[in-house]
Amino acid sequence: MKINTHHFGEVEFSEDKVLNFENGLFGFETFRKFLLLRAGEDLFYWLNSVDEPEIAFPLIGLRIIDENYPEVTENEAFGIVTLNKDPLKITVNLKAPVYINQEKKTGYQKILDNERFIIDYKLFVE
Repeated sequence: MKINTHHFGEVEFSEDKVLNFENGLFGFETFRKFLLLRAGEDLFYWLNSVDEPEIAFPLIGLRIIDENYPEVTENEAFGIVTLNKDPLKITVNLKAPVYINQEKKTGYQKILDNERFIIDYKLFVE
């Protein structure tokens, strides 16, 4: 199968690479199939919709930011990144992580009930 993405151009993939999000993502509940893409050793991953290839979310592994970030067995926690031309305005949502199990090809998003984790954590500081 192939999709034409904004960030990676045409991407060819097999069905076994598709991540299934049973409930979608918050605000995007109708989109349930995604690819997790990354360019080389880039800091960011991209969660790209298979159903609507123009929809993609930049992600970052949350253990890079906080080595004690809450874990879920067999899942890796990612934060959705809000990009900006000014690096000092790039933020990560720590409050609603995206958990992905790459072996089972499943994922889900969860809101953490903990004030320590904020929606607009600044990724870079001066």
